[in-house]
Amino acid sequence: MGLHGVGADARDEREATSTGRDGGARPPAPEPTTGPLERVPESGSPEGVDTQREPAASARSTARETVPVGTRIDAWWANLLRTPGRRALWTWGGPIAVTLLAAVLRFWNLGHPQAIVFDETYYVKDAWTLLANGYESAWPEGANEDFARGDTDVFSDDPAYVVHPPLGKWMIGLGMALFGADSAFWWRASTALAGTVAVFVLTMVGRRLFRSTLVAVIAGLLLAIDGNAIVMSRVALLDNWVMLFALFGFWFVLLDRTATESRLRERLAALRDGGGDPHWGPVIWARPWVIAAGIAFGAATAVKWSGLYFIAAFGIYLVLVDAMARRRAGLGFWVEGALFKQAPATFLLLVPVAGVVYLASWTGWLVTDGGYYRGWADEPGNAATGFWSWVPHSLQSLWHYHQAAYGYHVGVASPHPWQANPLTWPISLRPTNMYFASTIDGSGGCGQGECWSSIMGIPNPIIWWAATLATGYLVYRFARYREWTAGAILIGVAAGYLPWLMYLGRTVFQFYTIAYEPYLLLALAAVLGIVLGRRDDPRWKRQQGIATVAVFLGVAAAVSLFFLPLWTAMPVTPDFRQLHFWLPGWG
Repeated sequence: MGLHGVGADARDEREATSTGRDGGARPPAPEPTTGPLERVPESGSPEGVDTQREPAASARSTARETVPVGTRIDAWWANLLRTPGRRALWTWGGPIAVTLLAAVLRFWNLGHPQAIVFDETYYVKDAWTLLANGYESAWPEGANEDFARGDTDVFSDDPAYVVHPPLGKWMIGLGMALFGADSAFWWRASTALAGTVAVFVLTMVGRRLFRSTLVAVIAGLLLAIDGNAIVMSRVALLDNWVMLFALFGFWFVLLDRTATESRLRERLAALRDGGGDPHWGPVIWARPWVIAAGIAFGAATAVKWSGLYFIAAFGIYLVLVDAMARRRAGLGFWVEGALFKQAPATFLLLVPVAGVVYLASWTGWLVTDGGYYRGWADEPGNAATGFWSWVPHSLQSLWHYHQAAYGYHVGVASPHPWQANPLTWPISLRPTNMYFASTIDGSGGCGQGECWSSIMGIPNPIIWWAATLATGYLVYRFARYREWTAGAILIGVAAGYLPWLMYLGRTVFQFYTIAYEPYLLLALAAVLGIVLGRRDDPRWKRQQGIATVAVFLGVAAAVSLFFLPLWTAMPVTPDFRQLHFWLPGWG
């Protein structure tokens, strides 16, 4: 069974249809069963059908006549969603429910602690000065404590040297722009909103991939309750925005996959009806979802340069999508058509759009004259001569800024007690301790004399380790069956993780994994969908699948509840805090 059918009926999702065997909402229009990263059978067999697996399907059909299928839960669910209105309620109610759960876990007591936490020392204060001056400005020593007390205007007009683009800080500044910076709640609110919205977007992506509202909701639930996602939504850092914008881009790429193949077939049909021979096939320019993806990936890059890897990875994916679509359409020169006709058009729809978004994020720096390096090209001997002399000095100065920032990024290696080698990220060997406070006078609120409070970016270990194993299993599924869903998910994981293996000597942290965590959780949701099985499986198998998934989700939720105090700075006793350090690197 391909991943596109996990946890659902063999005919896409068609939940609670007239067959009465299903239990969910009618999904979006089915996507092609094959994709750019799957094997297309030869010898004239139907596309997307593994002919070696057909006997198993026949055996299933024969066994269905003698072996009881379905469970009481299936019957109850089908009866519950027997009307179109109820099915529509589940279609949107399920994703909304897990999104609301995410909102509670991210916004509850968000203003605690009323202190600058970890790298908030850069991004919150930078965001505030961006709002005031249009560029990041310098702060005096001890400004963190002043800022937390509400004395937020002690910055100067001197520029500060920063090495990340401005968009993430503009986004952090949204809450402060509306409600001021006196409360930590408002300097974290927009980041919490980003983490909440990401849960909803992930359910939409999951439904597009799996054609199952249930499996999509499971993916959203996993993101809603995971510790890494909760912590990164409750501190005003940049990485949550990279994750959200890249996830939007992935969703748009999936939407384009269906729409563009449909347009390609329509164009080819028109050409053939007119007696023409399309040869390499037409160029499809009407691809609004690619433009939308360019905007999203450009925004991710305008938060952190690591967004560039998502542009590159999914740009290549789009070329593969086009190539396989042309092959399925019967074009003889499908490779040449994809590479030399469609790929240049796709590039123009994606990359320049991303570039415009990226450049626009620097508007505040460009339209003012106080930013760091802003007047570099105006200084004698710095401006370009010859061919590049026509470039405005402001853009020449911006280019020099980028050169300097790149040199910093590739060379930063200052030791940090909570740095984590990327090779250890899959098991979360060294999560980041972002905040610690203690009291010994009985005033801490934990019921004892000594109380400790922490914000530790420990992912839910049950979810994280299972997602790592599931990702490995998807590698096998892709290698064995060429499932397009597995390939698409793995590209997201690769874009977020593999580039960091080139910088093993650089100072990096476990929380960077939030950028690709949604794809890990999609992998886990896919495997859970396989375990769930289908409603026409033998009853014993279906019962075992439902029980296994229910137990896993129940245990994962219990573990999240257990770790919640360490994710939200609740006061606890030292002994209780120590119980959470399951690996040596966690303490």
